[in-house]
Amino acid sequence: MKSLLILERLRVENANAISGITWGFPAITNFLGFTHALSRFTQERQSVSLGGCGVICHWHQVKAHQPGGYGEHVFGLTRNPLIMKGKEAVTAPFNEEGKMHLEVSLLIECDFDVYDLPAETGNDEEDIELFTRTIEEKLLTLRLAGGSIQSIQQVRFETLPETTEEQQKWTRKKLLKLLPGFALVDRSELLTEHFQQLKEEQPEAELLDAWLDFAALKYQARPDPDAEELTEKTPATWELQPKPAEGWLVPIMTGYQAISPLYEPGEVAHTRDPSVPFRFVESAYGIGQWLSPHRIKKLEHLIWRYHQKDDSYLGINHYQPEAPIQ
Repeated sequence: MKSLLILERLRVENANAISGITWGFPAITNFLGFTHALSRFTQERQSVSLGGCGVICHWHQVKAHQPGGYGEHVFGLTRNPLIMKGKEAVTAPFNEEGKMHLEVSLLIECDFDVYDLPAETGNDEEDIELFTRTIEEKLLTLRLAGGSIQSIQQVRFETLPETTEEQQKWTRKKLLKLLPGFALVDRSELLTEHFQQLKEEQPEAELLDAWLDFAALKYQARPDPDAEELTEKTPATWELQPKPAEGWLVPIMTGYQAISPLYEPGEVAHTRDPSVPFRFVESAYGIGQWLSPHRIKKLEHLIWRYHQKDDSYLGINHYQPEAPIQ
């Protein structure tokens, strides 16, 4: 990574809030796909390609509510326009959609610097300004997680320092400018650790059981200690059970897992692009954590990248927590 393209505070409306069986924030694959679309543009326009992407969320609003003021959330949905059924106007049937508004900053890695950009003006600073202005104009024509980009505060192209020590200082300085906000990192190693512990207690447990411990809100009844015997009528206090690890941990969709062989181009009908091979997939899930950017010491710990191995196609992130002070 030689440089960083910072897309600061993109305001997005009506983005997709549902990712497989999770909801509340777009899947990381939405941001990687967005970066890929932007990279295809830069390849054609400036002959340079973009790499992975870091995500920092500053604000979000899911279009959902609790009908009774408590309990399950319900998405705010509309069925319009009306359709005619005979002589009567009725609402059209629809699939449930979850939408949200959000404001995010994206940090996109670049394996090129200003000297690799086309020398269109003969001046490095003017070439950078032209590059960022071109990117900003293109962004307003793209969609992020299916949502419309309404505004962009700033697009910056920054060259990284050469030494590791200088780069850490630079990273801290740049990330502090993106406060307030929270960065999404991968903590799927916590899922692996919890699954191993769960197997020791419950040999029949599956990985899904361990994942649900992070996803579900669980309560446990604590009976009155003064009760002489435990019955159905014994007074009890319901206590919220903590998640298997500390931190703002959330279930996330991280990519896809193949569930079919790889078919030759055109072998499966009605595919999006019949000129490339095709296979059926299911969503893959992991555990993510929202962290304040000031806690991230290395830029590498923030970046998500595509990773394909065997039958899996995932977004991976190499975040490593700092060792606690003894």
